[in-house]
Amino acid sequence: MLDVSTLPKLGLGALRPPMKDDQIDVEEFNKIIDLAMAEGVNYFDTSHLYHQGNSERALGLSLVKRHPRESFILATKIGAWGCKSPADMERIFKEQLQRLGVEYFDMYLLQSLEESHMHLYNDMDYDFWGFGRRLKEKGLIKHFGFSFHDTPERLDEHLTKHPEAEFVQLQLNYLDWENPIVQSRGCYEVARRHKKPIIVMGPIKGGILASMEPHMEAKLKAQRPDDSIASWALRFVLGLPGVATILSGMSTAEQLEDNAATVKYYQPFSEKEEFYLGEVTTELLASPTVACTACNYCVADCPAKINIPQIITGYNTVLLYGDHARAHFFYRGLMLKSAPASACTSCGTCEKICPQHVKVMEVMGKASEVFDAKDKPPPTTPRTGP
Repeated sequence: MLDVSTLPKLGLGALRPPMKDDQIDVEEFNKIIDLAMAEGVNYFDTSHLYHQGNSERALGLSLVKRHPRESFILATKIGAWGCKSPADMERIFKEQLQRLGVEYFDMYLLQSLEESHMHLYNDMDYDFWGFGRRLKEKGLIKHFGFSFHDTPERLDEHLTKHPEAEFVQLQLNYLDWENPIVQSRGCYEVARRHKKPIIVMGPIKGGILASMEPHMEAKLKAQRPDDSIASWALRFVLGLPGVATILSGMSTAEQLEDNAATVKYYQPFSEKEEFYLGEVTTELLASPTVACTACNYCVADCPAKINIPQIITGYNTVLLYGDHARAHFFYRGLMLKSAPASACTSCGTCEKICPQHVKVMEVMGKASEVFDAKDKPPPTTPRTGP
């Protein structure tokens, strides 16, 4: 059984490591890992699918090779859609041990149990749940659970059918709490009913809740002038009973220091703070932007080689600030490394894998109308943008 008292309240998610020239910056990652360990942030989460396996390799170099194995908690995942045959499960697990340079994992997860992947997770030829049980019996993993992006009803099905799951990893944040697509509150309540420890992912929603339009930030800053905007998101999940560890994709030392301080000096929301956070949440939910967190799951398998998250970044800027020159300059620079939005073939691969359930094909069409129209010169008035 998982003893949550052994887990730190804050962990580092390695989906968003520091990058340099489209590669993980191992030297900078070393600094972040060392700082995390010094701050007691010793839970590290990755996956064989993050950065095409390079997230695991980077953690192997920056964490495992440089810190005693007993000093940290290591979690990784296996995603069904990354397996082409049942034999791939064993192959991938062995690769994970080798990439990270360890003999066992503290936490091992089935990644993203949701409708689009269930035909594989339910396939008896694969038997992912049996695979996890066998790994635990052999001592190759200490604890077995899963990450989840779907409805409360489906989560209830999983936890009822598989009581052996020792924990569940959920996307929880104040913006998604009542979101009818993500349904954070409903999923949280199901996990609590099943008495499962909760590992939180996406507390700051991929950085979306770390900054906002100035007038919204001013409402929060008026209440706590010295606190970052991101700290409000972290405080929201810190106040939820049953949360064991909160994972944040901290890619800079400043982000790590800020989050660690928020945890160390945590204070619950006052009634007044709850009121203003509610106002900001309502306004954010009314924003026209696309709810992409730039997890990059969609990038590797896009047959057209479109950098979908970055195109959405440019398109979101247009939605927020208008069709101005800087967004077009951003897009032009992106085209040096990505196919245009117009290259989308509507194959649907991206939508099947998107944890935020973004209607990517529709968004690519709209972005193409903005950025790819050859008979429409870009505006020339510079304004704030990406």
